Amino acid sequence: MASRISELVIPSLDPQRLAAFWCEVLGFSVLDTTDDGEVEIGPAGGFGGLQPTLCFIPTTEPKAGQLRLHFDVNATDRDQDAELERLLNLGARPADVGQTGDEPWHVLADPEGNEFCLLRTRLR
Repeated sequence: MASRISELVIPSLDPQRLAAFWCEVLGFSVLDTTDDGEVEIGPAGGFGGLQPTLCFIPTTEPKAGQLRLHFDVNATDRDQDAELERLLNLGARPADVGQTGDEPWHVLADPEGNEFCLLRTRLR
């Protein structure tokens, strides 16, 4: 038996705000909050399912530089252009990580500047 990713931990200046953004992006809900400000979000099945949960932990250190790890997301019920518009309306913004402009994906940043990519392929 092998290991699998069960959760991803993301330091955040405002865990509640970032959790709310990613809940809207991914269709997740808040699974847990702690007294020290950590917010865990995930799919309806909760922790331990096929998709990892996201844990936003409080930090006072702002993001510096490009992330070494980032999310790639795919639309599930609309085309890439419509999903791009939805993500921008939620608070994402275009990000430049050195792309040429010919890529079939869009590089975006969440409200705290964490980069992620919107891929072209629609997942079912």
